[in-house]
Amino acid sequence: MKKINETSNGMELIVSLAKRRGFVFPGSEIYGGMANSWDYGPVGAELKKNIKDLWWKKFVQQRDDMVGIDAALIMNPKVWKASGHVDTFSDPLVECKKCHGRFRADQLEGKCPNCGGKEFGEAKQFNLMLKTFIGPAEEEANLAYFRPETAQAMFVDFKNVLMTSRKKLPFGIAQVGKAFRNEITPGNFIFRTREFEQMEIEYFIATPKNDSEWQEVFEHWKNEMISWMKEIGLDMDKVHEYEVPTGDLAHYSKRTIDFEYEFPFGTKELYGLAYRTDFDLKNHMEASGEDLNYQDPETNEKFIPHVIEPTWGVDRSFLAVLCNAYNEEGEGDKKRVYLKLPFKLAPYKAAVFPLLKNKPELVSKAREIYLELKKDFMVAWDDRGNVGKRYYSQDEIGTPYCITVDFDTLEDDAVTVRDRDTAKQERIKISELGEFLRKAQGQPASPISGG
Repeated sequence: MKKINETSNGMELIVSLAKRRGFVFPGSEIYGGMANSWDYGPVGAELKKNIKDLWWKKFVQQRDDMVGIDAALIMNPKVWKASGHVDTFSDPLVECKKCHGRFRADQLEGKCPNCGGKEFGEAKQFNLMLKTFIGPAEEEANLAYFRPETAQAMFVDFKNVLMTSRKKLPFGIAQVGKAFRNEITPGNFIFRTREFEQMEIEYFIATPKNDSEWQEVFEHWKNEMISWMKEIGLDMDKVHEYEVPTGDLAHYSKRTIDFEYEFPFGTKELYGLAYRTDFDLKNHMEASGEDLNYQDPETNEKFIPHVIEPTWGVDRSFLAVLCNAYNEEGEGDKKRVYLKLPFKLAPYKAAVFPLLKNKPELVSKAREIYLELKKDFMVAWDDRGNVGKRYYSQDEIGTPYCITVDFDTLEDDAVTVRDRDTAKQERIKISELGEFLRKAQGQPASPISGG
């Protein structure tokens, strides 16, 4: 059995599979595409949704110290001035004197990746925020930005959330949503794109009396992030912690840890955890004139909360999950590719087949089972080609179980259930299929009945 990192063309295999099976398509492809633009297909949209839903359940639904928001993509431009993004959110840009290509200065290795030229112009700072205009006139007064991160809305809405939720410190605000960055050199499939999605938390704590107080909360969130990576099935031997040096810290951070993952194209940042101190609330309080202090209900002390920020990239999670799940076994015509996705993340939990599509009695029974299971689970219907090809097709999209209705089913009300990972088969009664899938999903075997 081969994992993706054991192949010489790992990313080619992932990109090919993603398009072939409907995970990710090149954006605007019928018009020749658009550089680094990607669309999530039917199967990819389900996997992406499952990642976000699982995250929300773990970090919002199942916690008493967390609330969620869903904020606007375009905010008052004063937000980005106060946050420091207008002045500091930039990368060094250089131009090749030979081909005039433009690249990030800090990512070049001595020569132009396009033409091999070795002479470059002077580096200039390039602001990464995507600009737009509000209203009919494209003038400076109407200038706005697509948000480069989801974090600032959680700071700007802090007062409203506090008043309406009645939360006491420590508590967090969570958000899942799109962000936009005009990256100079995006690439590596969906790893670095100009439009991406974040799952982010701003966790507010009382002003620390000493370093150990904030470090304790920081350690808690580090462990929570590790727990998440295990839950989505990542190989923790391929995950590495990187302590960002003081000189490389973002303007708001006192400490940052990056969690890096061994992708086929190299070990790169997957998630980040930062201690933002009181930088954001203090700046927004000064810029807006609004009181963003927190008043302790017991001591009546007023202070600006400090913030621990764990950040997850949805698209990078998606890519890491795909790379981690990819498996090959066999050679030549007997080669089998399957995605060993955790049941909770699999786009379809099961696929239902009639053994033969030209036998109405088999098709009717299979449709009956399919429609019943569909009430509680995402299930696929497949009656194309022979059963072997259907198995391989479902393996490539990570469907954990294939359910086949055969002639014996008409006699014993049982079906053949094939396991994706082992390819082993067993007979299960139709009446027990629901409980079988609930057990696989980690739900109670049957609903609680009222008494």
